[in-house]
Amino acid sequence: MDELDRQLINRLQHGLPLVRHPWEALAEELGSTAEVLRLRVQALLDDGTLTRFGPMFDIDRLGGAFTLAALSVPEARFDAVAAQLEAMPEVAHNYRREHQWNMWFVLGCETPQGITETIARIEAQTGLTVLNLPKEETFHVGLHFPV
Repeated sequence: MDELDRQLINRLQHGLPLVRHPWEALAEELGSTAEVLRLRVQALLDDGTLTRFGPMFDIDRLGGAFTLAALSVPEARFDAVAAQLEAMPEVAHNYRREHQWNMWFVLGCETPQGITETIARIEAQTGLTVLNLPKEETFHVGLHFPV
């Protein structure tokens, strides 16, 4: 990763410029070209430096829903259950926690009813009870990780 990659990552954490040609505006700001910046983003995705690049939507305003959820998975079944969740398009990501509820994941669905249906499907497929922790309030913390 060179200095341009660092500048690009730091700048993109604040979003693309809201103009007709955002890549061109960003290129001017960073002293590069739009094509070089797009190629850099793709290279950072390809090598795993970035795991995702895309918009953040206010799912509630679009009629959809997110929820944080957890499972208490027996260790012997952990990898198999993780694979089941990873195969579901509604599961944004899942991760291990050192806790009774040792598998945490985020569900994103087109409707609030979709959350209920997906939880029921997970419970039916795994035989485990899902702990559903829906959002009660939205907080915008402006998280930024300088690189």
